Amino acid sequence: MFSRITSDFGLPRLPGLGYLRELQQILTMLNARSVRAWIFFRRCTLPDRKTLALLDAGGHHIGLHLEDSRSFDSFLAEKERLEKHVQRPVTAFSKHGSGGARYGLRHHAPYEPEKYREWGGRSGMELFLGNGEDPSLPGTRDASGLRVFPSAFWLEPHWRDAARFPVDWLIRATENQDHVLLLHPENVLVDRALTDQLEMILDSVGTYAHG
Repeated sequence: MFSRITSDFGLPRLPGLGYLRELQQILTMLNARSVRAWIFFRRCTLPDRKTLALLDAGGHHIGLHLEDSRSFDSFLAEKERLEKHVQRPVTAFSKHGSGGARYGLRHHAPYEPEKYREWGGRSGMELFLGNGEDPSLPGTRDASGLRVFPSAFWLEPHWRDAARFPVDWLIRATENQDHVLLLHPENVLVDRALTDQLEMILDSVGTYAHG
């Protein structure tokens, strides 16, 4: 509820009510294993000082979780807003929502990945993570140099064919090529089974992860 209100109306973020608490727990888990991740932020989840300290301590990267994708100008505005807040360049982005429901006043629901690839190349971005749900699709590199992963291994099983793509599949698949592990901290930490799966993946997959 507070996330939606903050996104729509710009109200202050309240750490005392648990703002970014789950993300901080995930970052602590990653840092303990020296595993780095891309952390993607929306306008309503801009990192506070404690979160930035955890990001810096673990050598993590900051990306934009694009919300207002109506135009190239709105994309640039969100990118620049995040860069101003974190005081560093942002070179990776993903898209909030997969084309169905509209989540907030500024959220543009349609999912148009070819448009985002063009924007990423024009703006000098290095990485775009798509919302596809087939983790076997390989990453590619556009002529602009933008690296694109059209799909991800969604840790939460309601966005993944868990029978076809169990956690063991991901562990085996990453021996041969890069794959994106996508998770939402608040969903994972509320489910002990998902937390255990995340810990198993982090302990098995090596020294670099995309979060």
